[in-house]
Amino acid sequence: MTTLQDCQALDAQDTLRPLRERFVLPEGVIYLDGNSLGASPRAAAARAAEIVQQEWGQGLIRSWNSAGWIELPRRLGDQFAPWIGAGPGEVVFTDTTSINLYKVLTAAARIVREDAPGRRKLISEHSNFPTDLYIAQSVCQEYGLELVLLEPQEIAGALRDDVAICMLTHVNYRTGAMHDMAAVTAAAHAQGIVCVWDLCHSAGAVPVDLHGAGADFAVGCSYKYLNGGPGAPAFVWAHPRLIDRFWQPLAGWFGHAEPFRFVPDYHPAQGIQRYLCGTQPMVSMGVLQCGLDVYTEAAQFGGMAALRAKSLALTDLFIRLVEETCQGHGLGLATPRAHARRGSQVCLTRDDGAYAIVQALIARGVIGDFRKGDGGAGPHKDILRFGFTPLYTGFEDVWHAVRHLREVLESGEWRSPVFHQINAVT
Repeated sequence: MTTLQDCQALDAQDTLRPLRERFVLPEGVIYLDGNSLGASPRAAAARAAEIVQQEWGQGLIRSWNSAGWIELPRRLGDQFAPWIGAGPGEVVFTDTTSINLYKVLTAAARIVREDAPGRRKLISEHSNFPTDLYIAQSVCQEYGLELVLLEPQEIAGALRDDVAICMLTHVNYRTGAMHDMAAVTAAAHAQGIVCVWDLCHSAGAVPVDLHGAGADFAVGCSYKYLNGGPGAPAFVWAHPRLIDRFWQPLAGWFGHAEPFRFVPDYHPAQGIQRYLCGTQPMVSMGVLQCGLDVYTEAAQFGGMAALRAKSLALTDLFIRLVEETCQGHGLGLATPRAHARRGSQVCLTRDDGAYAIVQALIARGVIGDFRKGDGGAGPHKDILRFGFTPLYTGFEDVWHAVRHLREVLESGEWRSPVFHQINAVT
């Protein structure tokens, strides 16, 4: 059996441990929901105050130039690009994941319409994050495509010459299962299919190499593992071979080649700049900078290799402790055991009471979350979801989290009616 002392020893050996101090973590809380909303960097509050009080309050409109506001979406993109295998000038932070996905799916649909007009299918996973599917439905209606939803094991066989676009989330939000991006992209390209990747549950948590995989487009959020804050700007990437082929559909003035010429006709900027749209939210951008700065510092502690190694160690430990101490309580494992197929979260299933169990844990200060199933088997069952952010999650945290889970199950406290009241956000 793994002991508390074993976990404390792992924390003592953790080379990433100093980065925990870069975050605000409330006393008495074990935070295992960084895959939904990352913790606040300690620098964030002061940076927000600096923007409001100095750059906006004193600099006023001059700060677009003097404080470099105008360059921030691309500068942050360049700072983060190496963490997803992108190059300088290929990434911008702007808008939301949903909006950016609409941009790149539309660009992909226009490319297919020009290169292979007979293709009529856009394929994705049945359990993809719903906003991706909703945006895909909109693009399909606009471009006469059919949205085909598949189970993960069906995707390889569906990559045929009638498919226009393959849109996948690299790490599944419900199960934590991770696709082999390079293999899927290569198989898709062999059939002439454009590949669009959602990196919301990958960016900053698992190794991503967009150029190495030969991907076509990618989007992702910054409020999860990147700790940019609620509603923080998302990012968008397009491969250089495709980036200038079409306008993105939201042709706003920040994506214009010369926005301050104020001409009535739209002329898109060259490169990733054209994927900007309207005026950018500078307070949010500035706070996001604080989250990205921690990643820049993490490069000195071993970078993504160290983060990934710790992530796998944390999730291995959680799975092992649950199986050692919570047997007989109806918990199943939805997350793959194989390291190559696992993101940075562990998802448990239960036939009943999953939501209430999560609420009972939250009442004890162990914060995870719940994702509702659709009544099917396997990955479609209700999910108790726990995220492990290696920047600030410790091994002792994992031990105590599982202890609380065992106590909630053994005591039956989750049966209390208070834990069955459904909140607006689950």
